[in-house]
Amino acid sequence: MNGRQAVRAWQVIAAAGLCALILLCTIWELWLAPLRPGGSWLVLKVLPLLWIAPGILRGGLYTYRASTMLILAYFSEGVVRAWSDRGLSAALAMAEIMLTVVIFCAAIAFVRASRSVRSSTTPA
Repeated sequence: MNGRQAVRAWQVIAAAGLCALILLCTIWELWLAPLRPGGSWLVLKVLPLLWIAPGILRGGLYTYRASTMLILAYFSEGVVRAWSDRGLSAALAMAEIMLTVVIFCAAIAFVRASRSVRSSTTPA
């Protein structure tokens, strides 16, 4: 796999993970296990994810760098809720943890692969 293919592969993995996390957070807080019956205002936690989604889908290097810091908040929420919640909510928190790890690793790999592609195409 050449450098450009690696960049594209990491971009697809990060974008798929982000879309899955947005979907998970939305259905979690509205239907599956909301904090209050009928849905929760906690669904607004998807707004920062929606804000970075265009940059992730476009392959913006700055967005990938920033997303590594943003995604840590979702990882932390997942850890806290996996520890404190029970039943379905705890299982959804574990899924959130897994998705955030995938996104974090894919974003870092994307930045590294992009850097190596840029350095190999830059004339000496």
